[in-house]
Amino acid sequence: MRTPHNDQLSEPDRAGRRGQHVPERRCILSGAVVPAEQLVRLALGPDGQIAPDVHGKAPGRGAWIGVPRAELEAAQAKGKLKGGLARALHENNMVIPDDLGARIEAQLMRATLDRLGLEARSGTLISGNERIEQAARKGQVRLLLHANDAGEDGRKKLAQAWRVGEDAEGSGREGLVLPVDRGTLSMALGRENAVHLALTDARAAARVLAHLSRWQFFTGWSRDASNRDSDPQTPPPAGEEEIGTAPAGTAASDAF
Repeated sequence: MRTPHNDQLSEPDRAGRRGQHVPERRCILSGAVVPAEQLVRLALGPDGQIAPDVHGKAPGRGAWIGVPRAELEAAQAKGKLKGGLARALHENNMVIPDDLGARIEAQLMRATLDRLGLEARSGTLISGNERIEQAARKGQVRLLLHANDAGEDGRKKLAQAWRVGEDAEGSGREGLVLPVDRGTLSMALGRENAVHLALTDARAAARVLAHLSRWQFFTGWSRDASNRDSDPQTPPPAGEEEIGTAPAGTAASDAF
């Protein structure tokens, strides 16, 4: 049986735990078929240019990738990316920018920071050591985040408060270290000295992690405090799967 067009891969009605319909796509480099939200879409523009479409909403034809930046760039250098795109899009005349990996990373970063900004404006994201510590000890924190230049003492203190509030002492649960510094976070949120952040709503935490885990996977970012124990410790909201750090070989995403 002929494999469907990459961008129109059949979507079997594989329900999630709460009856969710999960569309799937095939990575043109690894061949893995996974939920579309774990991949990054590459869109073919009318001028033949290939451009990242991390929200999966650009019109026209597209193909999907789910590999780290290093693997993408290696495949591009060897011509494997162009071959995969040509087969998926049924198009040989295309232009792939040399800095495609950098463009994807920039879009993933922007999408994550924008999501944090939206949560801040909606009131589901809080900042400031004292405010986060108080919320954590009351069991109100669903996700703890730190700038990559946050002090170790500050990270450990807030993580301890989080474990106490969740009655999870001894679990080793910590917050996630973001791939950006406090200056970048402060600018994105419109707040001064945004070093530590916390999400106080399970749905908000899942939305942020959907962006963050895909960004971290693509960049290969890793820090000691960035571990699986930081996933929200509450059931996912209705209609949503649990979202955590992307497993090896996949990356989380918000693509439709």
